[in-house]
Amino acid sequence: MPFRFWFALSYYRGRLWLLLLWVLRSREGSNLTYDLTEENLDYLAHPVAVVTSAPYRLARQYIDEARSDQALHQHVLRKTQSSPGRYQADDRCCFGRRLGWYAFVRVLKPRVVIETGVDKGHGAVLLCAALLRNQAEGNAGRYFGTDINPAAGWLLDEPYSQVGRILYGDSIQSLRALEGEIDLFINDSDHSADYEYKEYKVVAPKLSARAVVLGDNAHVTDKLAQFSREVGRDFLFFREAPKEHWYPGAGIGISYHAGVSEPRHGGAG
Repeated sequence: MPFRFWFALSYYRGRLWLLLLWVLRSREGSNLTYDLTEENLDYLAHPVAVVTSAPYRLARQYIDEARSDQALHQHVLRKTQSSPGRYQADDRCCFGRRLGWYAFVRVLKPRVVIETGVDKGHGAVLLCAALLRNQAEGNAGRYFGTDINPAAGWLLDEPYSQVGRILYGDSIQSLRALEGEIDLFINDSDHSADYEYKEYKVVAPKLSARAVVLGDNAHVTDKLAQFSREVGRDFLFFREAPKEHWYPGAGIGISYHAGVSEPRHGGAG
């Protein structure tokens, strides 16, 4: 028994040390920020390429584009240091699996991007950064985030707010009020399985023919996979691997139509 205990513990000892360091140094209590391992970043580019029919090298190029965007990183750091929400955020800029969201926006060139559940706004500002780059290339798009907390989204400010805004209130009600087609929908709000599924059902008739749906709760529930089966969409799941962090990682559920979710005007950027 002692041997088996130490053998099993060997899989967790490193994380326990990282957990202790995090408790002592971090201010975060939710929506943790961290980098991904280099191997995991490679893995992340592949489902983006498969879903969009884009070359792998292009998907990886867009991931690296976001990682090397100094203006974006400085914006996040500056807003974090000056915001009233600073007590719950660390002074660093890490997007984790959201880099996959960015790559989808850069490849697909969506006209409308929806993210439910904004919190601090890491996803919001990253998605808007991708939309601004698309706009500079002649492919305009808009971002709408939803959140029930009126203080959410403090990272979303100029210049990124030029292409996006946050709708405050219940996400289901906000989604019902939206008009027009949605090209990219990201569920990241109330992480109860029932609420997640309701969001998918509400947006289903609003999805464009080439729309991609991303689920930020797919490592916990099967609701996006269930929704995909019910409406005849394909489903993939990517699991992230945080770099030097105790958190085991979440993932991205991806619902799409194979051969349909292609770029609006090609993938060159």
